Amino acid sequence: MKIETIAIHGGNVITDTLKPIIQPITLSTTFEHQEGSMLYTRLENPNRKSLETVMASLEGGTDAAAFASGNAAGNAVFQALPAGTHLIAPDDMYHGMKMLLQTVYAGKLEVQFIDLTDKENLRNAIKQNTGLLWIETPSNPLLKISDISALASIAKENNVKVVCDSTFATPVYQQALELGADIVMHSSTKYISGHSDILGGILVTKKKDDFWQHIKNVQGLAGAVPSPMDCYLLTRSIKTLPYRMKAHAFNAKRIAEFLDHHPWVEKVYYPGLSSHKGFETAQIQMEGFGAMLSFLIKGNANDADHLIGKLKFFSNATSLGGVESLIERRSKVQVGDPGIPDQLIRMSVGIENHEDLIEDLDQAFKVTFNS
Repeated sequence: MKIETIAIHGGNVITDTLKPIIQPITLSTTFEHQEGSMLYTRLENPNRKSLETVMASLEGGTDAAAFASGNAAGNAVFQALPAGTHLIAPDDMYHGMKMLLQTVYAGKLEVQFIDLTDKENLRNAIKQNTGLLWIETPSNPLLKISDISALASIAKENNVKVVCDSTFATPVYQQALELGADIVMHSSTKYISGHSDILGGILVTKKKDDFWQHIKNVQGLAGAVPSPMDCYLLTRSIKTLPYRMKAHAFNAKRIAEFLDHHPWVEKVYYPGLSSHKGFETAQIQMEGFGAMLSFLIKGNANDADHLIGKLKFFSNATSLGGVESLIERRSKVQVGDPGIPDQLIRMSVGIENHEDLIEDLDQAFKVTFNS
């Protein structure tokens, strides 16, 4: 099956004798004891099983584990590591996950943040106790592109597990397992949901090995799992994921080109632009460039805030991946992060008409800079 067909049929498991077209929601927390039945919904639920099945199929994996948030998914990976493990992560990565590593795992894991766009940095960072490489590509918020195949090859030479956060790319535009990752992670809050109304995270594994079993134990015993209703809604949202992503990416490319030629824009971070440092790598490992971009204005933080405040179709809000366009000055969220300039604006491009979005940006620039 092609990805569009998997998205629609891969998670539709019908057990009801009335044969509904869509799988019903099973809200029961427990199940009657019989051969082959489920036991308790913290451990397993029909709707969660369907979500995990379709996500494993979309990523070309053997199994999946759904969680109540993206950070809960990442946390399960970190909890599965032995204490004192050296973990390598990118210097530019999702702020919430970075804070999780820096605070909750301070003193428990040895965490090192490096620029993974240069594979030699990884080679030089690996130590005897290195147990995990965490890749995030494209990265948040600077849209850095890391070569998954090259990094995974170095990691495998040193018996290091590889997990790739592919949230920005989705399984539509990037197949991290095929490129060499052991596990791929998504914040399903974002494009998997696509409507800014579900919190979730998911891991998909290439192999059901001992490390994966540790992660599954964390999922079942710690219990940070999504509700049956959330799993149902995510499985429903996945049905339109391939077509939503085409609209998102179409809009993002045109907005990136508009910004790239704008006199009040200093720099655009979008891997679909030939000027982007990771453009060639993205062309090889991605089927499309996604719908996230960031840009620097030729002004200060106040100018950036003023520009954002004049927009009509972009909501000034954190998060991404919904059908509506979102925008924010990122340093307001990543306070004090030296890698994030004060005038950096991050944009999640929705699926509105791209001409309306560009006209909106154009008028906001004119008002802000009196041009």
